[in-house]
Amino acid sequence: MSADDSDAASAIGPFPGLGYGQPVSDREFTSLSDSDARPVRAPVAEEVPVAFVYGQRPHAVMMATPCDLEDLAVGFSLSEGIVEHAGEISGVTVARHSRGIDLTVDVAASVADRLAARSRALAGRTGCGLCGVEAIDDAVRTPPRVTSTLAVTADAIWRAAMALDARQPLNHETHAIHGAAWATASGDVQVVREDVGRHNALDKVLGALARAGIPAGDGFVVVTSRASFELVQKVAVLGVPILAAISRPTGLAVRMAELAGISLLGLVRGRSANVYTHPSRVRSGKET
Repeated sequence: MSADDSDAASAIGPFPGLGYGQPVSDREFTSLSDSDARPVRAPVAEEVPVAFVYGQRPHAVMMATPCDLEDLAVGFSLSEGIVEHAGEISGVTVARHSRGIDLTVDVAASVADRLAARSRALAGRTGCGLCGVEAIDDAVRTPPRVTSTLAVTADAIWRAAMALDARQPLNHETHAIHGAAWATASGDVQVVREDVGRHNALDKVLGALARAGIPAGDGFVVVTSRASFELVQKVAVLGVPILAAISRPTGLAVRMAELAGISLLGLVRGRSANVYTHPSRVRSGKET
């Protein structure tokens, strides 16, 4: 960091009054048009630094929306392979302070030692999907094969996607937040979580399912983003057989979904979608 950068960082200080406890804040701005410029107040999405701590050792720092943080801690720990099951987490402590939020995840000493041996503390951008890894093999992990026999109709996908859109209060206020949902085979949405980071929104859903004792493989996931390979990795770890996204997937996401036995859908818009892998899991037509 240069001297100028250091001075700038000192001037910024602890960001007082930014509302680290609230996911949305009301801000004043200038609405500009060809005819005039006028002051307006409207909600904006908050993003704060969230540090994940295991065994008193910082593992990763990510920017996230400050809500459903216990779900985020559990989901991240599971989907990143830090723990093998939710029972390895004995508790989560959320500590808010002037510069951000610490999530201290209580795990067995053996888990903390294993994590320390393969990772170092890293700082990530919003919803960083590669935090706490040093090697390419850790970043692009071979996904486990999903063995669920779940199959759904296209109508179930449409129902879940429409329900997710209707159940995003933070995004409806700010138009700046991703959403993720878990739905049953019939398309009945059971869990919805929101975050400025698409990875975080998914981890919150996976964490909520684990905390409730609901097998993630009994349903499917819908996300309001592109389908990146990290999202495929995360759902594969939890045994989710179908991932549907409103935007297109990346090529690596398609290859990883094929390898993992996951049906990957993209461009889920209204009553249409592209099925990129394992199309036999999704049947055309409506529920009967």
